[in-house]
Amino acid sequence: MPIALDPGDGAPIGLDALVAALADSPVDARDADGLASLGPLFARLWRNPDFLAAMAVDELLRRTGEARPLYGPQVLLLHPPDGRFLLRACFWPAADDAVTRAAGPASFFYGLPHDHNFSFLSYGYFGPGYESDDYEYDGWSVGGRPGDPAQLVAIGRRRLNPGALVLYRARRDVHCQLPPAALSVSLNLMAFDPAQPWIDQYRFDLGRGTIAECLTAAPSEALLALALPFGEGAEVAARIARHHPSPRLRHAAITALAAEAPEYWWEVAADDPALGETARARLAALGGD
Repeated sequence: MPIALDPGDGAPIGLDALVAALADSPVDARDADGLASLGPLFARLWRNPDFLAAMAVDELLRRTGEARPLYGPQVLLLHPPDGRFLLRACFWPAADDAVTRAAGPASFFYGLPHDHNFSFLSYGYFGPGYESDDYEYDGWSVGGRPGDPAQLVAIGRRRLNPGALVLYRARRDVHCQLPPAALSVSLNLMAFDPAQPWIDQYRFDLGRGTIAECLTAAPSEALLALALPFGEGAEVAARIARHHPSPRLRHAAITALAAEAPEYWWEVAADDPALGETARARLAALGGD
């Protein structure tokens, strides 16, 4: 389950001062314990009641999106990825708010049990806070394919109350979020890792206790799907299927080969029987022979 942390009692801090302090910190944000040690510093931003409203007004006036763009219906980027950290504010509307009715609950991840491929701190900044049903699992040991057992352990329901500080651990903590009673805002300090696009994030089927789907995708996956139907890239796809460190991209390559370049698919299958079985299953799913 997310780990509750002591927010300390430090004086309020502004966003620029927080970013500067994070830049000076020697902590490796990819280490969950190291990230947790930054909690009292991060919590000082919560004690600044004015910065977020001022930033929102500034964005409405400027609307250039150059420094801190608003993306999607839910997130205001406070500080873009700098190689170590990312800061954001997340807005959580109530179930009967107009934006929830217009965009749908799924736009805010409500009712979608999922993990994260990064660790992050979350702070209840405004409003009563969303509730979530929490689970734990070992994301590094699962197969990663839809239908694979996730071995989730149910923890219980928790609310991100105002002033609450918690640590979510990458590929360990799973939650299914529920709309708050009224509009709420959380602040996130997220670890940034260049390898993150290659680390899978999952949605889960709680009824079956399995992985429902992979939520992450890399641009290379789309390029494979685009190039091979036009008769290009089969040799590159075969190299990816054999050697790429990301299982997800290897699976994407073998799927593309099975559908568009079976001669290369058979070569890969001959080299690696396990990949051949993966390819055979994916070809069958595509309706091939």
